Amino acid sequence: QVQLVESGGGLVQAGGSLRLSCAASGLTFSIYGMGWYRQAPGKERELVASISSGGSTYYADFVKGRFTISTDNAENTVILQMTSLKPEDTADYYCAAKRAIYQRPRPGDAMDYWGKGTVVTVSS
Repeated sequence: QVQLVESGGGLVQAGGSLRLSCAASGLTFSIYGMGWYRQAPGKERELVASISSGGSTYYADFVKGRFTISTDNAENTVILQMTSLKPEDTADYYCAAKRAIYQRPRPGDAMDYWGKGTVVTVSS
């Protein structure tokens, strides 16, 4: 049974940092592309960042230079390091996995598994 469990969300002031973690179990981590998505109230879910099993990354324009995605293959964990947070980053953040060797998830891709999310709130 595949499980993706996010952690690390919380309340932070604008300009601050948070580190989100997604622990993956029940899948062979090395053959999945991983993504972090977010959904703000009243808005559609959007891809924030993704990483392939080979380590190539994608960042949405609105987080470039501020967020970093990485993986710890030994721990089957994908990390989203968020810095210079803005109030508009407030959202539910979700981890997702797509079976795709050496391919990073792209906007619009169908993902195979989803976590339940973690809440990030950035105060002004």
